[in-house]
Amino acid sequence: MPKGKYKVSLEVKQQILKRIKEEGVSVTQAAEEHGLSTQTIYGWIAKGVTAPPSVIELSRLKRENQTLHEIIGRLTVKLSLAEKKELG
Repeated sequence: MPKGKYKVSLEVKQQILKRIKEEGVSVTQAAEEHGLSTQTIYGWIAKGVTAPPSVIELSRLKRENQTLHEIIGRLTVKLSLAEKKELG
């Protein structure tokens, strides 16, 4: 069935959003699994951003943020070393 040609039940929407929020499933993956567009799911997310994030989600986001900071730090050091080698 082509995308956009059927209505998704409330239960399925909630299940998809729960998997994204609590299990870390990507929007792209969820969209592909259910034959939906990513825009549709992002629309659901935007409409549902009224409740505060759960403790689980906050913890996941903090871990992800820490990992990203570490990656940025390593890349910054590598870039600095590369620039010093070019100048030196």
